Amino acid sequence: MAAWQALTGDEQARRRTQGVAVWKDWATTHASKIVEPGGPLGKTKLVSPSGIRDIRNNLAAFVIVEAESQEAAARLFIQHPHFTILPGAGVEIMEVLPVPAG
Repeated sequence: MAAWQALTGDEQARRRTQGVAVWKDWATTHASKIVEPGGPLGKTKLVSPSGIRDIRNNLAAFVIVEAESQEAAARLFIQHPHFTILPGAGVEIMEVLPVPAG
């Protein structure tokens, strides 16, 4: 986020506009794999036995895809348009595991 915040307002607006356009193209290309289109994420709160408090993380958005493997899901994000918007960004791929039978 520091790299994003270091950009001028005009550059942020240009990247945002360009990024949204290429993201829509990416989403159309991968529509058959997208289970939940997700969206941008806001501020984070941590709930623990100590109560509720504000925290920070590096998550900026999410999307849920279905793939044959975690590796196959990762390949969907090569050259993802998110990289157009945020300099130095990356996409983390997390597998959703089945809930253990109890």
